[in-house]
Parts: sequence; C-alpha cells; structure tokens
Amino acid sequence: MRHLLEVDDLTRAELARVLDLAVDPSPPRVLEGRGMGLVFEKPSARTRNSMEMAVVQLGGHPVYIQASEVGLDTRESVEDVTRTLACYHATIGARVFAHSTVERMAAMDLVPIVNMLSDGAHPLQALADVLTMRQLLGDLAGRTVTYVGVDADRIAAAGVEVHEFERPEEAVDGTDVVYTDVWTSMGQEEESAKRLQDFEGYRVDERLMAAAGDRALLLHCLPAHRGEEVSDGVVDGPASRVWPQAENRMHAARGLLAWLLGEAAGAETGGAT
Repeated sequence: MRHLLEVDDLTRAELARVLDLAVDPSPPRVLEGRGMGLVFEKPSARTRNSMEMAVVQLGGHPVYIQASEVGLDTRESVEDVTRTLACYHATIGARVFAHSTVERMAAMDLVPIVNMLSDGAHPLQALADVLTMRQLLGDLAGRTVTYVGVDADRIAAAGVEVHEFERPEEAVDGTDVVYTDVWTSMGQEEESAKRLQDFEGYRVDERLMAAAGDRALLLHCLPAHRGEEVSDGVVDGPASRVWPQAENRMHAARGLLAWLLGEAAGAETGGAT
C-alpha cells in the first residue's frame, strides 16, 4: 500500500503523473461514495480548505477531525485511532506535530496515509510548489530557485545542486524563483525574538527583488508575516505568484489523491480501480 509521508516517497515519474492529474479537467472520481478522515492536531486555513475541496472534487466526503476528538496517545493510541478511522474512510490525512505520528499510522498499512504537515515534512506544499513552477516556467530543467531562509540539508540530500550564500543579493542574482517562508513557524514561538535577530537583513523586499532581476518570481507558502520575511510591496507586487501557489494546494492534493487511490492502488492489485 502506498502512502505519502514525504515528497520523495514519489519517484520522478510518479511525481510527474501526480502533477498531470492535478491539472486534469475531468479527474477520476476515485472517492465516489467514500470518505477521507482529516485529523488536525494544529489549525490550518489552506490545508483544511484545499484538502476538503480536493476530496469533494473526487466525489468523496471529507470529515474534519480535531485533535481533542480522537486524543492521539491520550484518549487512544495512534494505532487504535488509525484502526477506527480506517473502518469508515478510504484514506486518512493527518496534520500533526511529530512526524513519527504519521509514520505509525502508515505502519498499520490499512488505508493510504497522507501527511498534511509534520515537523519533518510538508509534501503537499512541495507538490503545489512544483506544480506552480511548472505552470509558470515550463520545463524545470536548468532552472534556479533561491530559497531565502534555512533548509539546505534536505535539498542537498535530494541530489539537487545547492549553493549557499551569506549575502542574499548574491544568491538571488539571475534566479528564476525567489522563495521565502516565515522565520518563526507554528510551535516555535518561543524562538521568535532570536530568529528575528538572526534573520535581520534577509527580508525579501523591493530592494532584494530588484537584485534578482526582472524575470524573477516570488513564491511563499503562506501565511506571510508581512514586514518580517517579506514586504507588502513584494507579496502584493507584480512578481508575486503566491495566490496561484495557494490555489495549487487544492489541485495538487486532488492530483495526489487521484493517483494514490486510483493508479497506485490499481498497480498493487494488478488492475485498474
């Protein structure tokens, strides 16, 4: 059984197929008459709305489940919650604090598990990012993405050529995409003051985008802390593509679910579903 806990759970060919399904105007209704349990240990705007609508567009019924309703490892073990939800749903999505939670869910191998965000990965955002860049830039071979922040280890492990710079102006020069994210993520609030100090000078503002050049586009996974990692003038400016990127969270989720519950499931059983 296939799960998506990290984006590199997909091969390059599978990733391409998921992205093709994401833009299919008539996606297969692989969830017709079935449900998807959506477990949220932390609140979300884009994740909840994009996943619920993706499920609806595939003919299914999404069920939003707050952490207090299932009590992972307090009221019941993660394993027992997974067993229970698998009685009702064709697949389960989980937005959790610890990546080990989705790993334990997937280890049950009862229904496909989708990581909607953990402290180790955000594969649905990664799918939306690649989909957005493919729509904007076409073939991504040879393209350059400049990430203004800290996330080099996983990128290098994926085999991508990585260059690190101390000065953001040097890093963005001639790039295709400037990508940034909040300096303090949910659950890291106690580090906020230190992070604001550490990242001083790394704000993506009009000056930095000018250094990138006229063709550079801005992506941000949102929510944006305007005035911290990005300025109003940039996030609302002509280079910004953050709203198509946000919309693509829904399309990417739909493509993933269409593949995960359709072609991937059919391959395991030796036939189409």
